[in-house]
Amino acid sequence: MEALSIQIKVNGHSHRLQTFPNRRLLDILREDLTLTGTKEGCGIGECGACTVLVDGEAVNACLILAPQVDGREILTIEGLSERGSLHPLQQAFIDHFAFQCGFCTPGMLMAAKALLDVNPSPSREEIRQGLAGVLCRCTGYIQIFEAVEDAAQALLETAVSGIEGTAGAAIAQRTEEAR
Repeated sequence: MEALSIQIKVNGHSHRLQTFPNRRLLDILREDLTLTGTKEGCGIGECGACTVLVDGEAVNACLILAPQVDGREILTIEGLSERGSLHPLQQAFIDHFAFQCGFCTPGMLMAAKALLDVNPSPSREEIRQGLAGVLCRCTGYIQIFEAVEDAAQALLETAVSGIEGTAGAAIAQRTEEAR
């Protein structure tokens, strides 16, 4: 099998890699880029422990082959925090004890980020559906759902505080009424 060259952007950093077409994104992240936060659970796309964002969409890194990510942007758990500060999802998971063994946590956080990026104020059912692809055997999910709800609220408050005047107040009021 002949190696191929791929160009990917991972957590804001560009990489040109020589790899084989049958290598999975999961292997590239963990072995070539030493980003070991993305976990391999089942290896067949059932558990979601390997969830990352590719061009903003949650995917199972164990199911994506190297040629499929050429020219794409990837966000892993290592890229979720910004400038040394935890992302509101990460802080909410800590505040709600939304992890126990921690194995599913990176995948759960990335799935939650993908959800909040497209739906900043999800209902409990929408959170349940958005995280359905990531299995957790420890927490029972309630703490996870509560953490996502709190992170959504924190992200909305941050966004609203950046908008001045009556427009920001109107958005905050509509958001509260929707809950």
